[in-house]
Amino acid sequence: MATLLEVRDLKTHFFTFGGVVKAVDGVSYDLEEGETLGLVGESGCGKSVSALSIMRLIPDPPGKIVEGEIIFNGEDLLKMNSTQMRRIRGHQISMVFQEPMTSLNPVLSVERQLTETLQLHLGMSRSDAGKEAVRRLDQVGIPDPERRVKQFPHQFSGGMRQRVMIAMALSCNPRLIIADEPTTALDVTIQAQILELMKGLSREYGVALIVITHNLGVVARYADRVNIMYAGKIIERGNAQDIYRDPRHPYTLGLLNSVPRLDLPRTEKLDPIEGQPPDLVNIPMGCSFRERCRYAIDQCAEETPPLEHITDGHSSACYVSSQLAPAS
Repeated sequence: MATLLEVRDLKTHFFTFGGVVKAVDGVSYDLEEGETLGLVGESGCGKSVSALSIMRLIPDPPGKIVEGEIIFNGEDLLKMNSTQMRRIRGHQISMVFQEPMTSLNPVLSVERQLTETLQLHLGMSRSDAGKEAVRRLDQVGIPDPERRVKQFPHQFSGGMRQRVMIAMALSCNPRLIIADEPTTALDVTIQAQILELMKGLSREYGVALIVITHNLGVVARYADRVNIMYAGKIIERGNAQDIYRDPRHPYTLGLLNSVPRLDLPRTEKLDPIEGQPPDLVNIPMGCSFRERCRYAIDQCAEETPPLEHITDGHSSACYVSSQLAPAS
């Protein structure tokens, strides 16, 4: 498959009165056509900011993309002007945000919010756009779409609002959809329905997906490859099987150990990661995870570990990654 997206040494900083917040600090990865990439980490690690950087939606001020390249379909998005980016957003790259109630306009009908994009990017007439809006709602599993398309966001449940957001994201047949915590506010049953819907549509239309989440169960089931983020950097990457069967960074291991398991006795205690993520204004020298790491060595305090190759497609930024290898 061809490479659709290449992110190279991306740095996005926020210039505040308290100092420079290095929200994304040298992130690099790529995404192939039709692939699903999971972006995982604690709140505040830079996942959402990296996605907003791709969309060029960083609020300026105080935020600014200070360095890097974002190559989409052979073109650097960071070199495009605002008019060119508006043609990309919603048409070739779409985004599903965390909370649909704050993403949808409460005073516009669902029909208007769907048809606006279709008319703007695809040049459809109002009549054709209206028919397409109904078709898209039906496609994402909203019952009685002819009636419901006339309604307003507050008349939909949380799960149905998220389906509307997915319909909007799919409406112009984009090549890439970024889903930022798409199931955070939904109950477990609806979460599964939404994720199955997105994955199914991805397979059907060959759309690439970036799924941003802190839910490792989501990653295990739906992602082809996984990037683990911590303190603005990618500290481990690999396919989903590598990450779950052979984690090579103490942070990844800590995330996995923090998840309840059905195959262990109910009396077994969870093993959470102690401490808090570092202050992104004053990131410590060396490995940013050092103070929370039970495997830290002296070298961790002196140098920032590079992201190094372990096996084909699997990399880790850790000086003791070999100690985490499973016994043969």
